Amino acid sequence: MRRMINIGYGNLVSFEKIVSVVGVESAPIKRLIQSSKDEGRAIDATQGRKTQSVIITNSDYIVLSALLPETIAGRCEDGGESHE
Repeated sequence: MRRMINIGYGNLVSFEKIVSVVGVESAPIKRLIQSSKDEGRAIDATQGRKTQSVIITNSDYIVLSALLPETIAGRCEDGGESHE
């Protein structure tokens, strides 16, 4: 059974793929977002809302979320959702 984490607005990410969840305020993260977008490695899951966090995956992709990093981290600790 694969554990999935709800990252907001009906979007799910595999718990096993998450390396880090970070805020978007720092310059290095802003550069990471831009370079990932340029290289086609960014997945925008904000549904048109302001990006609040970046999920860095072990497959070298990033996922942009409109939820705060603390919210996503809490959902990871709660165990997420189970999907087969």
